[in-house]
Amino acid sequence: MQREGKPLPEASLPFHRAMPSMTHMALVELEKAGILKFIISQNVDGLHLRSGIPREKLAELHGNSFMEVCPSCGVEYLRDFEVETIGLKETSRRCSDVKCGAKLKDTVLDWEDALPTKEMLPAEKHCRMADVVLCLGTSLQITPACNLPLKCLRGGGKIIIVNLQKTPKDKKASLVIHGFADKVIAGVMNLLNLRIAPYVRIDLLQVIITQSLSLDERYVNWNLRVASVHALKAPLPFIKSIEVSFTDAQKYKAAVLHDQPFNLKRRTAPAEAFEILLKLNFSDGCGCPSIQINVPVNFKVSSDCFNLDKESAIQNLKERAIQDLCCGQNALIERKVILEPKTEVANHALVTNIKAFNSDSWSNGDVKHPRGVNGTKTSRKRSFGRKRKSRF
Repeated sequence: MQREGKPLPEASLPFHRAMPSMTHMALVELEKAGILKFIISQNVDGLHLRSGIPREKLAELHGNSFMEVCPSCGVEYLRDFEVETIGLKETSRRCSDVKCGAKLKDTVLDWEDALPTKEMLPAEKHCRMADVVLCLGTSLQITPACNLPLKCLRGGGKIIIVNLQKTPKDKKASLVIHGFADKVIAGVMNLLNLRIAPYVRIDLLQVIITQSLSLDERYVNWNLRVASVHALKAPLPFIKSIEVSFTDAQKYKAAVLHDQPFNLKRRTAPAEAFEILLKLNFSDGCGCPSIQINVPVNFKVSSDCFNLDKESAIQNLKERAIQDLCCGQNALIERKVILEPKTEVANHALVTNIKAFNSDSWSNGDVKHPRGVNGTKTSRKRSFGRKRKSRF
C-alpha cells in the first residue's frame, strides 16, 4: 500500500502539530483486523507512525523528519520536533545506549541519496506477495517508488488506485477511483463494519529540580527546569510558555517563562516544603489551550525512584481522553533521583490533542472534484515534486 501527499485539513497548522487524517487512522484499524499487511509511504511527516502503525509494517522510503537513527547500533528515535538536518547527516544528539553513545543521524534523504535498502527490500517483498496493492492519494510519478505496485501483477495481484486525477499507472489497475482518499476509505470501513478510533496525541516532558546549599548553609539554592525527554537542549515545540506559581503565594513570587529552555532559579529555607504549580500554555495547533501540573517540593530528597509501566500509563491516558473527548489529561510516568548534585527528575505524559472521526459523514457526502492537480502535503524541509534519480 502506498500513500503520498494527500492534503490534510491540518496543513495550515505548524508542521509539528500536523495530525493523522481519517485515512491514517482507518489504516490502523485495517492492520489490527489483519486486512492490511504493509504500508509504503513516500511522505516524511511521520504520521503513519504517529497514528499507530507498527514500525515493522511500514517502509518510509524517503525517511522521517521526526526520526533519528544510530548508525552504530541501529536504534531509531522518534522525536516530537523536526530534526534539524536532512541528507543523513549527524545531528546534535547521541545514542542513549550507554554501551554505544554514537552520534545520531537524520533519516530524510536529499535529492541525490539512494533509497535505503532497509526500506526498499521489505517494500518490494510485500508488493510481490500482495493480493491487492491499494494506492491512496499518490500521483504514481516518483520513481522508483511508482513502479512498486506493478510487482504484484506477476503473482496475480491487483492494483487499485484512488486519486483525484489520472496517473501513469491507471491502465495497469483493476480499479481506478477518482475521489478523495478519506471518502473512499470511510465507505470501506462502513462496509466492513469497522470503527475508526479517535487519534490521541501524547507528548512527554521532564520536570527537573536541582538544589544546592548556599555558602553560609542558611538557604537552598534551587533551579527548576522544564525540558524535553529527548535531550536537555532539545526543543519543546508544543509549549508556548509556562506560568509558575506556588501554593503559598505570599511567600513565593510567581513567574512567567516565555523563552526556552524554561528555567527558574530561587532561594528557599532548607526545611520548607511547598508545591509548585506549572500552567503549561500550549502552542497553536494543540487541542486545548493549557494544562496544570502540580510539583511537590521537599528538599530532603529521598533516594526512592520509580518507573511505572509506561505503556499502561499512556494507554490509560488515551482511554480517559477518548472517554471525555477532550485533551489535557496528564500522568507522572517516571521519577528519578540523582544524589550528586541533588536532583529530582519527573517525567510526565500529556494529552495534547484528540481528534474523533465520523466515517458516516464522509461516506454519505458528495464528491467535489477541485480544479488543478492533487496537492501534496510536505515538510517545510523539502518537496518531492520531481522524479528521483535512483541508485537502488
